[in-house]
Amino acid sequence: MSFLDENFLLETRTAKTLYHEHAKHMPIIDYHCHLNAQDIANDRKFENLTQIWLEGDHYKWRAMRTNGIPERFCTGDAPDFEKFEKWAQTVPYTMRNPLYHWTHMELKRPFGIETILKPETATEIYDTATSMLQTDAFSVRGILKQMNVEVICTTDDPIDTLEHHQKIAEDNFGLKVLPTFRADKAMAIEDANFLTYLEKLGATSGITIASFQDLQDALKQRHDFFHENGCRLSDHGLETIYAEDFTGEEINGIFRKALHGQELTKADVLKFKSAMLVFLALLDHSKDWTQQFHLGALRNNNTRMMRELGADTGFDSIGDFDVARPLSRFMDKLDNSDQLAKTILYNLNPSQNELYATMIGNFNDGSTPGKIQYGSAWWFLDQKEGMERQMNALSNMGLLSRFVGMLTDSRSFLSYPRHEYFRRILCNMLGNDVEGGQLPASEMKWLGQMVENICYHNAKSFFNF
Repeated sequence: MSFLDENFLLETRTAKTLYHEHAKHMPIIDYHCHLNAQDIANDRKFENLTQIWLEGDHYKWRAMRTNGIPERFCTGDAPDFEKFEKWAQTVPYTMRNPLYHWTHMELKRPFGIETILKPETATEIYDTATSMLQTDAFSVRGILKQMNVEVICTTDDPIDTLEHHQKIAEDNFGLKVLPTFRADKAMAIEDANFLTYLEKLGATSGITIASFQDLQDALKQRHDFFHENGCRLSDHGLETIYAEDFTGEEINGIFRKALHGQELTKADVLKFKSAMLVFLALLDHSKDWTQQFHLGALRNNNTRMMRELGADTGFDSIGDFDVARPLSRFMDKLDNSDQLAKTILYNLNPSQNELYATMIGNFNDGSTPGKIQYGSAWWFLDQKEGMERQMNALSNMGLLSRFVGMLTDSRSFLSYPRHEYFRRILCNMLGNDVEGGQLPASEMKWLGQMVENICYHNAKSFFNF
């Protein structure tokens, strides 16, 4: 077996059969990502490989910094080719990091480049890929079609006009690009920019926000607007779930304090966030949306770099937060009134895999297969071992067969081989079980269907796409 050949990560005959006959050709539903809808609307052609590969990719920036590369070659003003050269210098040092696999998978698909990236090959690879990027087949839409993508769900703030999504829908080019409602900034009452955000939200919704009820009305107006434009999912990026007890009078008072610039206590902040989570969850349930919770990130650890570069630039890590009790209280509150929407929980701390895998079983009520999902391994865990551990926990505590599968969670249009990576790992796990006598070889027809479901059909049914 050679590096990145057709049987990459497939260790058994059964694994190879499951991947090549069942997983490989399934369309992709990328139900959570951070792709730029404007680039899709405009069918952008990137000028070179650096722009499509290194723009906004904090995974690569993080590795480059660790390798001693100055910031001007990561997020700074260095020429594009020089940035690429520094990435090529770094790649050999990423061996055993998933970036080494992803890098070469992304060169192989869609470019067909099988040369190992290193300083000696940088110019050849850069020139070849850059030339291909100038053709229609390698425009943004061309790449998405090559990768067999059927649905993309971007991540969008309530104040977004969704004009680019509307243009994509009007073009009807054979691929759905739908918005996802992410109202994190509307919850961030402790943030110095909170009042500025309220002004923007008020302007977008046409509602002057002078009370907590006004805030709710504005968010509901935007929620309705997103629904009209095809949105069927919400998303939250939180350290943990907030589930403090609160009264309406308390929340009104806390909001008034914030509007008048008065200092908020920690208890005030937690109560407000708790109230907002419940309100948003009820909106999702009312429209049969799926709510997603990305939990466990300790963000913006480097204050100096946060000041210089802003958020989402590669200075976050795994956090260790109180999860079980608030998550249980929050979901139980909604379930108790039969208003718990379909939910996906994403965990960033591998020590809590079994916690999440058992939590979902508490609130699956038989109304929808896999109504509460333990979501795919994400961020620091979307590598081979992380995916295996997430799927093993789900298998042991729940039903892997009802899993809605992989997503890219990416800002790069070249990240779709991550679906292939996931599918190979899934098929290898099942193949090993069959050939180790832990699953019956006589049930290959069902196992093939199970693979196809996890790769595609479960998500299509779950999200009503």
